[in-house]
Amino acid sequence: MTAIQAVYVRGHEERSDPKPHIVYRIEIQAHVRSWQMWRRYSEFVELHTELTKSTGSSPPAPLPHKNALAILRGPFRDSNGMIEERQAGLETYLRAIISAKDDRWRECYALRDFLGVPVGRLGTMPEGSTSKQFSSSSWLDEHLELQAKIRDIRADINKRDALSDWGDVSASHTANVQAKKKLAEALSRVRTLSQGLQELGMAAMAEGELQRRTDMVARLQDDCEKLGKMVTVTRQTSRSTAAPSSPGFTNVTVTPESDRAALLSSNKPITRIFGAKKPQETEMTRPLDDQGLLQLQKTQMEQQDRQVAALTPILQRQRHLGEAISAELTVQNELLDELNNDVDRVGGKLISAKKQLNRLG
Repeated sequence: MTAIQAVYVRGHEERSDPKPHIVYRIEIQAHVRSWQMWRRYSEFVELHTELTKSTGSSPPAPLPHKNALAILRGPFRDSNGMIEERQAGLETYLRAIISAKDDRWRECYALRDFLGVPVGRLGTMPEGSTSKQFSSSSWLDEHLELQAKIRDIRADINKRDALSDWGDVSASHTANVQAKKKLAEALSRVRTLSQGLQELGMAAMAEGELQRRTDMVARLQDDCEKLGKMVTVTRQTSRSTAAPSSPGFTNVTVTPESDRAALLSSNKPITRIFGAKKPQETEMTRPLDDQGLLQLQKTQMEQQDRQVAALTPILQRQRHLGEAISAELTVQNELLDELNNDVDRVGGKLISAKKQLNRLG
């Protein structure tokens, strides 16, 4: 539930249907929109019970206790101070769940339903469903969540590479598995986002906005494809380094560190690159051998080719716009020429009429 930025309990209200009770106003703030929900204290208790049952442990903050003496005194005879104290406790309870490092409570459907999170903002889909119903704003929320998910995948890849350099094969493999799982989820959500955009386009979305969002989806797909290739290349290199004789894996020979040091510390003048800066290893190239470097270079070149290909329709649209503007200017110039000719004819007639008036005078 990364779309939820903040949760507040800012007010309460007394209602009499079906019997007198107090409801609390919950304000939820997301990336591009905010909304509010009204909930009773008993609904908070039901949420707490469901979260505890689903995750096997209680949420990070306790619920404020219900005052049993208030029941004996009758409804709402407790002071405003006690109601405000309970309101503050409920806000602390919700904010502790939203800001907790452990996301198992945030991922529960009970919490999403309790906060009224729109369907398009949910991170997972119910079984058997193939698409989501997006609104224009929830679509943007989902896009922002996917961008954050892609940044997480890149962080896992960098972590995996660093662990591989340190020789921690087990932790590197764990980071690799996490990156693959997140990437698979991101790919599924990107496809759903694309389907949602098609439905929004059929709902009479403006053509310019539809094209802009189509480009946004295309960039997400390119990022996912690039990450998929990076994960595959690095994973094969890492496994071959740890167990080069294992069956089923590509046997890649890792270049000795002495050869790398000799290459980087060579005193020969650099003649094949501009400037005097010597080539340096990076976090991406350090765990790779010659074949891995070649594959990485091919991947980057393919990425550049895709970016150039993505620019092609944009340039074509610019060309079409330019041609349309040119045609419109041509028509306007012709109209101005006709207007100029009409002015000249009227001017000539006015001169003739003036001469005739002078002769009559």
